[in-house]
Parts: sequence; structure tokens; C-alpha cells
Amino acid sequence: MRYPREISPFAQPQSLLASIVVTDARHSWPKLIFPGVMTLQILVVEDHGDTRRVLTGLLGHFGHSISAADNVESALAFVRAKHFDAIVSDLGLPDGSGCDVIREAKRCQHLTGVALTANDEEDEIARGRDAGFDYHLTKPIDFARLRELLAHIGPANNGEVSFG
Repeated sequence: MRYPREISPFAQPQSLLASIVVTDARHSWPKLIFPGVMTLQILVVEDHGDTRRVLTGLLGHFGHSISAADNVESALAFVRAKHFDAIVSDLGLPDGSGCDVIREAKRCQHLTGVALTANDEEDEIARGRDAGFDYHLTKPIDFARLRELLAHIGPANNGEVSFG
């Protein structure tokens, strides 16, 4: 699949806000390659450029519509402007915390939150859970586990987690 340079998940970002849609309208790849996969609206909040590009690229490859932010301010601008089924956010951000993002997002929308952090200590996990994150993944990210978590979220049920 070829991407125009300005929306490529691997291109250098031109601004703090980037909305990346990496599905190809000429093909129904999510349905053809991955039967039963639903497209989710996902906000990825990650200040480390390489990690953000890999996450957005992989999630987009699996048919999801991805918006990407590298700090709290740009993440909250997305939350105010667009509905999301899930937010996948680093906890440590340059202008605050992923906890600030999920707290505000859950005040405005019904969605699922996945916290990403290098710290797997119980107090860090509890802080994320108290802020509103539903899941906590430790870096390096197990992408198969992230896909498994996201597979339980459906846009048709407004982001409610479904395990049945």
C-alpha cells in the first residue's frame, strides 16, 4: 500500500496534530484480509516519535482510523473535535500525563483507554486505573496483546468493552 507523504505513518510529522487514515478506499482490506475486524477510531498519544509512528502504522495496517498526538494539548484538541472508540496513550508526556488525557476524554466521550508506560509498578497502574484507563500495557508493547484488547471494542457499541 502506498501512502501520500503527508499522511504516511512513517513520515516526519509536520505539526503537533496529525490525523492519519491508513486504509485504502480502493480495497476493503480489513474485511478481505481480516474477516470480522471492525474499524475503530483510535487516538494514539505518544511523545516518542518512533514509537508513535510504529503504533500508528501497525494499527492503521489492521484497518483502524488513527489520529496521533505527541502531547496532552494536541490530544485534548482531538478529543474535543472527534469521537474515538479508544485512546492508546503513554502516561509520561512532555506537558502533563496520559492520565490528564483519559480523564478529560472520558468526561466527554464513552471510550476505552489503554495506558502505555515503561513503569509496571503497582502505584503507576493504580494511578492510571483511577484516572480512567481500562488497561495498562508495559513497554516494550506486546502488539498482539494490544490487538487482542482492541478486538473487544466495537464502534457499534460506542466503545463499550464486550467480552462475549
